[in-house]
Amino acid sequence: MNAKFLQTPIAYLKGVGPNRAEILQSELGIHTYQDLLHLFPNRYIDKTQYYTINQLQRNSSEVQIIGKVVHLKTVEQARGSRLVATFMDQTGEMELVWFRGHKWIRESLKLNVPYVIFGRLQYFNGRFSMPHPEMELAQEHQQGIRVAMQPVYPSTEKLQKRGITNRLMNKLLQQLFSELPGAFAETLPAKMIEELRLTSKSRALFHIHFPKDQETLSKAQFRLKFEEFFYIQLQLLFKKQLRKQKIKGMPFEKVGEHFNRFYQEHLPFQLTGAQQRVIKEIRADLGSNAQMNRLLQGDVGSGKTIVALLAMLLAIDNGYQACLVAPTEILAVQHYNGLKELLGDMGVSIALLTGSVKQKDRKPLHEELQNGKLNILVGTHAVLEDKVRFHNLGLAIIDEQHRFGVAQRAKLWRKNQLPPHILVMTATPIPRTLAMSLYGDLDISVIDELPPGRKPIRTVHRYDANRLKVFRFLRDEIQKGRQVYIVYPLIQESEALDYKDLMDGYESVVREFPQPEYQVSIVHGQMKAEDKDYEMERFLKKETQIMVATTVIEVGVNVPNASVMIIESAERFGLSQLHQLRGRVGRGAEQSFCILMTGHKLSSEAKTRLETMVRTNDGFEIAEVDLKLRGPGDLMGTQQSGVLNLKIADVVRDRDILQTARFYAQRLLKEDPDLEANDNLPVRVAYSRLSRHKDIWTYIS
Repeated sequence: MNAKFLQTPIAYLKGVGPNRAEILQSELGIHTYQDLLHLFPNRYIDKTQYYTINQLQRNSSEVQIIGKVVHLKTVEQARGSRLVATFMDQTGEMELVWFRGHKWIRESLKLNVPYVIFGRLQYFNGRFSMPHPEMELAQEHQQGIRVAMQPVYPSTEKLQKRGITNRLMNKLLQQLFSELPGAFAETLPAKMIEELRLTSKSRALFHIHFPKDQETLSKAQFRLKFEEFFYIQLQLLFKKQLRKQKIKGMPFEKVGEHFNRFYQEHLPFQLTGAQQRVIKEIRADLGSNAQMNRLLQGDVGSGKTIVALLAMLLAIDNGYQACLVAPTEILAVQHYNGLKELLGDMGVSIALLTGSVKQKDRKPLHEELQNGKLNILVGTHAVLEDKVRFHNLGLAIIDEQHRFGVAQRAKLWRKNQLPPHILVMTATPIPRTLAMSLYGDLDISVIDELPPGRKPIRTVHRYDANRLKVFRFLRDEIQKGRQVYIVYPLIQESEALDYKDLMDGYESVVREFPQPEYQVSIVHGQMKAEDKDYEMERFLKKETQIMVATTVIEVGVNVPNASVMIIESAERFGLSQLHQLRGRVGRGAEQSFCILMTGHKLSSEAKTRLETMVRTNDGFEIAEVDLKLRGPGDLMGTQQSGVLNLKIADVVRDRDILQTARFYAQRLLKEDPDLEANDNLPVRVAYSRLSRHKDIWTYIS
């Protein structure tokens, strides 16, 4: 097939023209024949069956009937008028109704001529009717491309107003296929097509728009979904392979004194099996000649920081510096304090660089960083500034990576002649399917067990009506010497409202827990950094028993003595946020609790979220449910949602196809890393186009 033909501007297709082309471009992004070809239907209507009027059931389903219009009249009503036609077949009669477009319908309708009508049934006063039916002369209906499964295409109000209906879209696709100068070139190797029993490329593209029946549709969908995933995986795996070949890392050849001494004398607890496994994986990467690019996933409190520190000590033992970058100042400060405490008297120099470090303190820090006296730098985005230069950065660790863009990560790479090893950490568990699609070019390590002695957090859902009981429970916990978080939702668009909710909540807590017996802290986003820190510090030192806060505490503060987390209006939070907040407690040896407070009115999605939280503490299970509820785009935020702008496949529903596609992409690259074999010529051609285009469907036609 001539690829040039598919790049023809859509205006040139018979039936489109400049005006329609303009609206197709603005509303659906259809600029070329190729874009129209890859506008895949949202759903299909089964038109395999024709009903007679005496077979109709009162169930408001969509049906197809053959008959004649025998009479037409206008009926006046309170507002405007309606056009009513009497429609008959050999078994009975019914009404067709139009509330608009009367003039055009009167002029175009032919009486006593066989029509095929299709639409949704209504039943009123003992009679069936069909408002605004699709109508086609029976003769034309028989001559068109026979479509038993009627495709329904994405549409907008603007398109409907301009007469670009589903029927027209169908006609345009029929026109496109009638103009095609030949078959579509195959994009997958013959062996793969045979093994997976895939339908051909040409058949798949034809049957996705004009399926004969359910079976041909399923085969077309499987083929196109597989291909979409296959090329995404191939791209990610190819990038990974290329990086390992081309980008030489700095080999950390020895496990030296710092690592061994810390491991033997300073380790605060026995490492879990999962931590030991992950450290082994990291050590193997650092010892090879390739640059490490690893994603470390671990639930809140699973002990990622110790793993990060051991990796940094390996860098120092081999004469390199290390840095740890966190998304917020609170988190950076916490990492810095935590690492400093762990290192104790080991003689490792460590410094903190955030936006609020004064200019006069920065100068000596910059000097020590450049002359190599400073071993570890912990900081926020401030570390990425151009004036921050290292003597020899060997390892860069990025925490909560989804908050950093690709461009920001690339800035760390450019701090050295040789790119440093990269370890990306996240406490937001990413479902396997999503990790495969978004981070398929990274190696993935998972810490999937909690340190010994940790008790699972007990989670309960309580309605506002039970508030007095909840307060009684809090008094008991405080009596035992524990501390409590009470968190209010923060939704940016309504800061004033959020602030009011928070202050009302704070006042009611202070009324229930009066001074001097109780002390209550408050922390929110509108406070100055130093005031926030002062309140956090008081809570940390156990000077206050209750911390009322917005979600600023979602990532950060580690208070082992806090054993209760109350989340107000829990229905307003997303699942991953609820899970992150719950992770603020359960850090000590005592039993911890998370109480989800809501009103009685809950949407079914909110109920699913709350039930999931009560049922499980497993971050990966929670992430899977979250993915099903929100879809991949929302889950990853704007920075990565573009990566998964899938045309036909769905990461959640089609996870099995994704796994199959990844397996075949891995196998192909293992057998033929440079795609040189003759059999793989179709893949090589498609892949070289892929390198030039962003959209996956621009190259696999």
